[in-house]
Amino acid sequence: MGCSRRTIERSLQMPTWPVRQHRRHYGRSVLNPYKALLLKRWNAGCHTAIQLFREIQPRGYTGSYRRVAAYVSRIRQAQGVPPRRQGRRQILPVVAEPVSQPLTPRRATWLVLRRAEKHTEAEAQQIAQLHAQSAEVAEAIDLAQDFTHLVRQRQPEQFDPWLERASTSALEALQRFASGLRDDYAAVKAGMTLPWSTGPVEGHINRLKMLKRQMFGRAHLDLLSRRFVRAPDQGQAHGRDQPAPVAVHAEAATA
Repeated sequence: MGCSRRTIERSLQMPTWPVRQHRRHYGRSVLNPYKALLLKRWNAGCHTAIQLFREIQPRGYTGSYRRVAAYVSRIRQAQGVPPRRQGRRQILPVVAEPVSQPLTPRRATWLVLRRAEKHTEAEAQQIAQLHAQSAEVAEAIDLAQDFTHLVRQRQPEQFDPWLERASTSALEALQRFASGLRDDYAAVKAGMTLPWSTGPVEGHINRLKMLKRQMFGRAHLDLLSRRFVRAPDQGQAHGRDQPAPVAVHAEAATA
């Protein structure tokens, strides 16, 4: 099942079997729905992790006490106070959750390249703040957004002017990127004008490599072909008498 013995024992003690968390839910803590209540109780003067833990349990919290204690510890650090100890209660400032997520380099890249119509008001403000940081940052944002727009909207007539702007940019990374596009100019231009794409082929290659890695690279081509043909979402499309996908991707299987 891919679970430890301790996890199975803890699940058996619950009234209902917990739904296993999928990869798309990673990063969504079971504590998130209760953070507002915890902060409200904290600001009201309840600073004991075990008491907060007992208060949210009847409200449906199924996580561990350790998760609550870790969250309370982060609140203490945010207020700049030492760990809890016996003594006179201090008057502490009110704590609140940040309005938006911390702007890491990865998230900043995601925000810049995301479609503008999908931005929330908070995300649009973050991009505006980034744009106002410096002229170089603003130039990088403008060039990145213009390039993604002309590719998504298939505007090949805008490609050459964009290449000229990127080549004369003050940013060395964009100059190298533009140089790489010039080396593959015909292919890049074709991608903006022609309806064909290698996306489906790349998808099959990635799926084949995933199946091979699941078997730790020990599968020979005959076993790998059977697994590939009968893999989920493809079993209806390919039967025993259709080994074409394996033949097409035999080179990837030996990679």
